[in-house]
Amino acid sequence: MTLANKLTSLRLVLAPLFFAVYLLPYFLPSWPPAVGAWTVPVLWALFIVSELTDLLDGQAARRRRETSDFGRLFDPFADTLTQLSYFLCFVVDRILPAPLYLLVLYREYSILFVRNLMLKKGVTMGARMTGKVKTVTYILAAGLALLTSSLMRLDRGAALIAGVKLASQAVFLLSVVLSVVSFVDYLAVYRKAPPHPEDTA
Repeated sequence: MTLANKLTSLRLVLAPLFFAVYLLPYFLPSWPPAVGAWTVPVLWALFIVSELTDLLDGQAARRRRETSDFGRLFDPFADTLTQLSYFLCFVVDRILPAPLYLLVLYREYSILFVRNLMLKKGVTMGARMTGKVKTVTYILAAGLALLTSSLMRLDRGAALIAGVKLASQAVFLLSVVLSVVSFVDYLAVYRKAPPHPEDTA
């Protein structure tokens, strides 16, 4: 395991940990309301560290010249697992709409299928620019949704909560649109890829 892949692996640990901490008040409803407030700084720490590993793993791979086909697939896989974990929490909390989450879920599974088809052609398809832009909007939507959740848990006022919630939903909608555009881009790359030599023999 290279340093970059170790950083990527860390997200596979932080994602379920974020999920468990976020839903702790639901798992233990008899606990006092202070439990919800206690989770706020912990969730932000998990969120920030997770996103930092996403930034640092690519830099580490390039600086140490440890880029690989495995890393090109492992990084987006960890990103997807992390983002889907975030969004599921916010859907449970009724911050983000479930139908949009379902579209994201369909898109991510479809991309996984396309990547497997590309591997059959002998091509490892890493993240493309459209996918990277989509990821940025995912992060912004998740950050705004987490801010909404934090305000709810700290009981900071209905008007403020409603405004931030609306902003998170707007960015999430944008991210869903970009995810569809990104999928079409990946599909175009797949169609242009030459067939595997064994398939033409």
